[in-house]
Amino acid sequence: MHRRDLAGYRGRPPHPHWPDEARLAVSVVVNIEEGAELSLADGDERNETTHEIVEDLQGAPNLCMESHFEYGSRVGYWRIMELLARYEVPATLNTCARALERTPWVAEDALARGHEIACHGYRWEEQARMDEDAERAMIHKAVASIREVAGVRPLGWHTRSSSSLNTRRLLVEEGGFVYDSNAYNDDLPYVVEVAGKSHIVVPYSFDTNDMRFQAGRGFEHAEDFSRYCVEAADWLWREGTSSPKMMTVGLHTRIIGRPGRIGGLERFLRHLRERGGVWFARRVDIARHWGRLQGLDLPAAADGG
Repeated sequence: MHRRDLAGYRGRPPHPHWPDEARLAVSVVVNIEEGAELSLADGDERNETTHEIVEDLQGAPNLCMESHFEYGSRVGYWRIMELLARYEVPATLNTCARALERTPWVAEDALARGHEIACHGYRWEEQARMDEDAERAMIHKAVASIREVAGVRPLGWHTRSSSSLNTRRLLVEEGGFVYDSNAYNDDLPYVVEVAGKSHIVVPYSFDTNDMRFQAGRGFEHAEDFSRYCVEAADWLWREGTSSPKMMTVGLHTRIIGRPGRIGGLERFLRHLRERGGVWFARRVDIARHWGRLQGLDLPAAADGG
């Protein structure tokens, strides 16, 4: 039976003692989905629906939608990577395995820059309705694919939208994952017991996320993104005098990688670098730090970045 945890830390979160006693840990996540989206032209059952600038065309190949996604791997990725390098920010790449198969240079470049390669599924698809056997097979396929393309295995997993009731158990049973991000319910990591083992959850965020540039979701201008993220970070930074937290910033190469939006990310990064007291970290490093605090014996798999 599925049991929700509505209590969490009950207002008394543990002190994370981030490196250098930082007031705030910031995790920048770059989602790599381009090439994994559904496309009739690729032989998929339907076209991907996007809520940004193209129509929901079904029944025929949607070359407009495909071209929109292609911008991310052709242009947006490089623009984001150059900005992160300028501010010396390590990131976690949430990679769909099929996307990485089609853009192997992304894995090569990201690893050379010191970023983490995590897994975002095989295709860019939801898992909530997956049959257990099919989901298990998909997880193994995705891990094998990323290992072959990138030369490392992913240590983190993040499902598109909702995971299934089986996902976390299947990840633990797979044996090589340090953490998953299939939750949106806290400002700190936490440990759950799954299949007789302790497993780390590093929560993700949909609000400090460039997906809100999509139509009707709240952001219209670069300043909307920077203002919201700066206000979130400043509040957490103030709390960090006694109770440090973590913050996730979710990015997509085809979204924040546009020239009219990337300035919002730069203003956010510049603000935090000038403020200080912030630990920019890959998610696997946050998970491992948390595991050490809890005295956990984490999977000794090859590093995903």
